[in-house]
Amino acid sequence: MKGIKNLNQILTLEGVAKKNGRHPKREDLSIIEDGAIVFNKDEILWIGKTDSIPLEYQDVSFLDGSNRILTPEIVDSHTHLVFGGDRSWEYGMRLDGADYQDIAKAGGGILSTMRMTNELSEDELYELAIERVQKIHSYGVGTIEVKTGYGLTIESELRCARVIKRLKEKFNPKIKIFSTFMPAHAVPKQYKSVKEYMDQVVYPATEKALAEGLLDAVDIFHEVGYFDNAITEEFLNWATEKGLPIKMHVDEFNDNGGASLAAKFKALSCDHLLCVGDKGLEDLKESETVATILPGTGFFLGKPQAPARKLIDSGARLAIASDYNPGSCHCDNLVLISSLAAPHMNLSLAELWSGITYNAAGALGLDNQGSLLIGQSPRFSVFQAKILDEITYNWGVNKADPDFITQVYS
Repeated sequence: MKGIKNLNQILTLEGVAKKNGRHPKREDLSIIEDGAIVFNKDEILWIGKTDSIPLEYQDVSFLDGSNRILTPEIVDSHTHLVFGGDRSWEYGMRLDGADYQDIAKAGGGILSTMRMTNELSEDELYELAIERVQKIHSYGVGTIEVKTGYGLTIESELRCARVIKRLKEKFNPKIKIFSTFMPAHAVPKQYKSVKEYMDQVVYPATEKALAEGLLDAVDIFHEVGYFDNAITEEFLNWATEKGLPIKMHVDEFNDNGGASLAAKFKALSCDHLLCVGDKGLEDLKESETVATILPGTGFFLGKPQAPARKLIDSGARLAIASDYNPGSCHCDNLVLISSLAAPHMNLSLAELWSGITYNAAGALGLDNQGSLLIGQSPRFSVFQAKILDEITYNWGVNKADPDFITQVYS
């Protein structure tokens, strides 16, 4: 049993949890001033003001949280951090006016990362991924979703999934890693059709990953020119029969009805949503599927952003994630991305924090975290600040205190 006391503020999100992450308001942050918390490795046992710690917990070994803010653990629910190579030259081309087709013709795009990823061994990919996880954690992020999707062969996808499994083992319990298997990310040129690739790679690779215990969810890039409605629905039916949790890339370049498809199949989340239409908005508001926006991708590519205001106002649960990847968002700092996105997308402080904690946890099906309430999992982020507002006010200044979190989980 452990505790933390003398915290300047504790962001509990009790009000957000009561509303299941929908329409969060400032008062729903449910902030405790001069707070304290008691917990064991499994759950929060008590939370309140430092001067109100119950007698039964007075002898607990407390860490001193002076000049710090405690929040529910920040969750980055969408990353592609297992990859090889560098695509900085593409960004230069993009700034000079090249579009996706120009870059692809020059040898860039997802398939170039596939080539560079497949040139590396499992150990080399693992060492690169360790550095990336540590850097992401340094910003205060404690749960990180990691996708495969740059191998695009059976063995390479499994190799990437094994890297993610090794990350889980290395960083547990301080950092929680969530593994999403995504061979349905692009189709290598040697395949005559998308169906051929699905039959020869996606289905057999996913079967093997499932048998090895390498996945927490599956994902598919539902988009014109990638995986269309018929192919996607067939895959989602198959995944549902297998009992696999589903995540989806949807409505990024066009309104393909991806959000509606995600809601129909009770996906954990549907991500991107730059082009989501009215039908998608209507279906998401009635669904537990979390609408995950990826503002960094819009910023990086110079594209219009997802209609975050419409999603929230319609009643959807909105999460914010980084989409950290080598091609369309080479930014790993979710706190920075969400801080930049909030004024641009007209998000309130409560909507921002709900988006990177409570709803982000929901986007991974982690219903036992995302708020600091008795009985919830003791997953925290800690920041050196006097008030919550400082954390996202200081753009590009890292206020996180990962060394304190190390003490919590030691």
